[in-house]
Amino acid sequence: MDKLHAMRVFIRVVEANSFSKAAETLGLPRASVTTTVQNLEAALGVRLLQRTTRKLSLTLDGAAYLEGASRILSEIDEIESTFTSARKTPRGRLRVDMPGSIGRLVIIPSIHEFHDKYPDIDLMLGLGDRAVDLIQEGVDCVVRVGELADSSLLARRIGAVQQITCASPAYLAEHGVPKTIEDLDRHIAVNYFSNRTGRNMELCFQRDGAVEEVTMKGVISVNDADAYVTCGLEGQGILQPARFMVLPHLRSGALREVLSDWRPPRMPISAVYPHNRHLSPKVRVFVDWLAELFERCPLLQGEEVPDDICEKYEKKKAEKSRAPVEREELRDCVM
Repeated sequence: MDKLHAMRVFIRVVEANSFSKAAETLGLPRASVTTTVQNLEAALGVRLLQRTTRKLSLTLDGAAYLEGASRILSEIDEIESTFTSARKTPRGRLRVDMPGSIGRLVIIPSIHEFHDKYPDIDLMLGLGDRAVDLIQEGVDCVVRVGELADSSLLARRIGAVQQITCASPAYLAEHGVPKTIEDLDRHIAVNYFSNRTGRNMELCFQRDGAVEEVTMKGVISVNDADAYVTCGLEGQGILQPARFMVLPHLRSGALREVLSDWRPPRMPISAVYPHNRHLSPKVRVFVDWLAELFERCPLLQGEEVPDDICEKYEKKKAEKSRAPVEREELRDCVM
């Protein structure tokens, strides 16, 4: 039995949810498609599909086989595309995962640029702060913030994030403004917990050339960057978000920086991908585009943003007779 052919037939049956429709699109007799799937099940010793008179459904084994077969065929297509014209005109599905804040505030507002350059790439964009297993989940590339621990992956640094320690005016009015790191013992924080470990992350500060981590008590912990900022705006405590996320709130006064003499260290932003993706044309052009996009964003190079960069934002806001929209504000300031 031709296993690769059987995989393609099985996947087409699942996609079409019909043996007849799969046979029609493959240009094969229906009996041939049915026999191929039956032989595949016999070779594997498991049932892949539940068949009724009205519909097909995957078994648990079938869902696992579908995921693995799709990944194998995708990798074969990638290898073949390296030696064809697809190298010059990247095409196909590209699955990318990144933090929601970067995706919503930076990538999506500019994604039309990427589609204009590479219209044949079908981009699947996953947004969230969850740690993703690229190999197991079939993800082509992820954008990660912070130092990388997994040495089995390839990475390219594309930017940096400058964090800022801040709190709402209401919180500071009630609890006071910390003047030193030691003052934090008398304060509470909005804590951010790791999806991987479930533990709260410490606040970090640079003092005398060394990085100092501070564990703070708090009444709420979250694992989503947007929720983290919202808690800070609601006066739930001191927080340490990325500056690019809270720039509009700093300018409006909804958040105030504290402990500015002990800024947190910059965190690298990296595009990460498995070894078997490093020759993929579509991964290569997407990472190149990300690097170019981030290079145009001072806040995503870990830099301070001079006031003149936001002049066009201030002018645009004054011309509009409506309340400003936070994401539009940030886009104008950053881009």
